[in-house]
Amino acid sequence: MEDSPSNAPPRPAGPALRFVAAGLIIREGQVLIGQRRPDQPMASMWEFPGGKIEAGESAQQALVRELFEELGIRASIGAPVTRIRHNYRHGGAVDLQFFVVRQFVGEIVNHIYQQIKWVRLEDLPSYDFLAADRGLIRDLAAGKLL
Repeated sequence: MEDSPSNAPPRPAGPALRFVAAGLIIREGQVLIGQRRPDQPMASMWEFPGGKIEAGESAQQALVRELFEELGIRASIGAPVTRIRHNYRHGGAVDLQFFVVRQFVGEIVNHIYQQIKWVRLEDLPSYDFLAADRGLIRDLAAGKLL
C-alpha cells in the first residue's frame, strides 16, 4: 500500500501563546496598577505590572526582572495567587501567572506606563482592565484571593 499525499488543506496555526508573570504589589490594603500608554496595543487599558517570561526563566525570575525594568524596584516575590489562560478576539493568547508582592527595595519609579496608581481592592472594577484580568479583578474586589 502506498502513502498518498493528503488532499486536506493545511491546518492554521493556533494563536500564539505568550507566557506572562504579573505582580499584585500590595501596600496598606491597596494594589499598584498601571495604565498602558496610547502608543501600545490595547492603549489606555489598566493592568498589573509584569511581563513576558523569557526562555530559561521561571515565572518568579521573570517577574523580578520585569518589576525592576518597569518600576525600578527589587521585589521579593510571594505566593502564587492564580493562573489564567485567555484567548483574545484578535487571535493572540496569554497564560498569566499572578504573584503577590508585599516586600520590595527601592522607590517605585514609573518607567513604562502612562500612569500608575495605588488603588483599594474594592475599587478595582471601576478601572478599564485588560480582558484577561477581569475575572481576577472581580475576585480581588470581593475579597476572595488576598
